[in-house]
Amino acid sequence: MHESNSFMQLTAKPSLNNALLISVCTPELRGKEAAESLAELARLVTTLGFKVVGTQSQNQSSTRRVNVLGLGKLAEIAQLTGNQGVIEAEEDGEDELDDDLDYGLDYDLDMASVPSDNLPLACADIVVFDCDLSPSQLRNVENQLGVEVFDRTGVIIEIFSRHARTKTAKLQVEIARLNYVAPRLRETSTGDREHQMGKGAGETTLELNRRNVRDQLAELKRQLVSVQEEMKGRRTQRSENFCVALVGYTNAGKSSMMRAITGSDVEGENKLFATLDTTVRALFPITHPRILVSDTVGFIKKLPHDLVASFHSTLAEAHDASLLLYVVDASDPSFRKQLDVVHEVLEEVGVEGSKKLLVLNKSDQLSVEQQAELMVEFPDAMLTSARDPKDIAKLHKYIVGISEEGMLQEEIVIPYTANGIVGEIRNSMSVTKEEYEFDHVKLTVRTSEVGLARLKKRMLDL
Repeated sequence: MHESNSFMQLTAKPSLNNALLISVCTPELRGKEAAESLAELARLVTTLGFKVVGTQSQNQSSTRRVNVLGLGKLAEIAQLTGNQGVIEAEEDGEDELDDDLDYGLDYDLDMASVPSDNLPLACADIVVFDCDLSPSQLRNVENQLGVEVFDRTGVIIEIFSRHARTKTAKLQVEIARLNYVAPRLRETSTGDREHQMGKGAGETTLELNRRNVRDQLAELKRQLVSVQEEMKGRRTQRSENFCVALVGYTNAGKSSMMRAITGSDVEGENKLFATLDTTVRALFPITHPRILVSDTVGFIKKLPHDLVASFHSTLAEAHDASLLLYVVDASDPSFRKQLDVVHEVLEEVGVEGSKKLLVLNKSDQLSVEQQAELMVEFPDAMLTSARDPKDIAKLHKYIVGISEEGMLQEEIVIPYTANGIVGEIRNSMSVTKEEYEFDHVKLTVRTSEVGLARLKKRMLDL
């Protein structure tokens, strides 16, 4: 089997199209939950452009075995990949299935008609595990099967890498990708040790590549710190605005909701992680003062730790928000578990204390009875459809109402000689009353505490 020193790139090619998905059912991931996770992996792999041709599963006490799977299951999978590898016994002697375990895939889920039994031989070009594999496990299984093998983390990082658009997102994803790739670099099959070169005597190409990755990571982190300072400055400038952050599981409909309540052209597709970069727009119809809405990166089960860590700056939009809208796909039976994932990630990055509203989106895909049951279960939530103008108007009214709760009202006297101030006030504050006198105008304004303090300071400087 070929080895490569190039960094991992999972790319669909005409000769590399068919993916076989593997679920390792453990005491921590079993039954329906394992089946749902595998179905989600199928959507992830499809997002990358691959065709999922089948699934296989095996019960194991853990995913820490040398070969992850038993030798019998590996031999079965090897037939489906063309018997290109060499099946060898494990060093620890654990080469049989744990027969006493019974928590496999016993649930029928929407897998886009993916077959799981009686697969044709040599039907798969790649194998994707629905768990994390250590570098040694990845190497062992590739040698056993003779085809490229990927784990769930590798697939998610590749999707993030493809969908990053802004400089910040690209830096964050590349840092996570290099952290993932670094321990998986290998020697070439042409005899890497014969090509010694570099600063130190006896430095192999592999060692050079590892040092190159370390250097790249150091440089990317320096660049990210600089970009984060810029982002922090922009957030500071917006601090006097009431800010709303949309948070939720990937494909919950956040981008559609963002488009509906801001009248913007934010991209949205029926794919996992169709949008990745944080977008900030003003609530529409425009309010005075303006209300800003940000659409944050979507979450997913088993989100790689490095991605969570690297996206701290992006999720800072949620951290600084005055109101969090937890958008869920209410038509998805697993949305409660997805909501748990969102809570866990936000807690990990320190987002807490903000006012929250659960938005049960895609209500147009539910029956009247289902809608009624959800409102009994979640009485404080708002049932909406991003496609229904009445629902969007209701959500708009709610956001405006919450923003006004924290506003202060005060009377401001402005001399006619103060050019431009009245116009600035109209653009950034709510003017509830106007009185015109001989040498001044008296305005009653409603605005945030920060905005009012800024206005008073401006008046003192006149």
